[in-house]
Amino acid sequence: MKPLNQTAITEFLLLGLTNDLELQPLIFSLFLSMYLFTVLGNLLIILAVNCDSHLDTPMYFFLSNLSFTDISTSTATIPKMLVNIQTQNHSITFTGCLAQACLALIFVGVENCLLAVMAYDRYVAICHPLRYMVIMKPYLCVFLVLFSLLISTVHALIHSLMMLHLSFCTDLEISHFFCDLAEIIKLSCSDTVINNILIYSVGVIFFGVPLSGIIFSYTKIVSTIFKIPSVGGRYKAFSTCGSHLSVVSLFYGTGFGVYMSSAVTDSSIKNVMASMMYTVFPPMLNPFIYSLRNKDMKSALRNLFIGMPFL
Repeated sequence: MKPLNQTAITEFLLLGLTNDLELQPLIFSLFLSMYLFTVLGNLLIILAVNCDSHLDTPMYFFLSNLSFTDISTSTATIPKMLVNIQTQNHSITFTGCLAQACLALIFVGVENCLLAVMAYDRYVAICHPLRYMVIMKPYLCVFLVLFSLLISTVHALIHSLMMLHLSFCTDLEISHFFCDLAEIIKLSCSDTVINNILIYSVGVIFFGVPLSGIIFSYTKIVSTIFKIPSVGGRYKAFSTCGSHLSVVSLFYGTGFGVYMSSAVTDSSIKNVMASMMYTVFPPMLNPFIYSLRNKDMKSALRNLFIGMPFL
């Protein structure tokens, strides 16, 4: 095939999950429902945190930012897929594809960093409870969120700028429901060794460092909890970490599944399904995890619903 420079490319084709026309309405309904649940659930978390003075703490400040990130992650990927199914037009412009890949990387990266920040917050709260409000000052919390956004943006821009140097063949069909970085690189007729090295080396550092921070924080937390003499005290201390641990397990568990899937198989369908588990399900399930496992959040949501004029 004759290579095409990226400047000559006008669009890619997103093949989605299946070409079966009979399944398209089902897929559209399923993803629309998941997207609406994601947006509604996370918006309720944000509203509850901002409307309840009892939740005016660093932990819930980070949680509201995590919810906003989850909405952004889903919005960067799902709406374009829904439009493509509805119009039966699977095209996406080169610029749009690059922007979608960049935004997906940014928001997934921010979530990765925020989970580490939230683990640090729990570490300070349990291991240094008397100094918690002294250490976790408002300006530090804002700085940690902005720093997470900054390094995630830099990480995404590195990959996006490297993609601008690629040339592509006449086959521009992306076997995915959104412009996934790895799938775009597979279509290139250029030498992609540097791109692939960046994906794994930078990815290991960018995701490995926060995960290491989370593991270190919980090692200290568990050590501190075991020193608490009463069983009730241990349970109360550990219960404050339950929701965060569940979200961390969901995020990194599905992420590890994507990595293993791409490493052991070349099946496009399996890779798409693995990526869907990583980009769609965590943002949708996070609000339910926090609202079901957290008493303060349950109370705030209850007060929010009671205070709504139309209820």
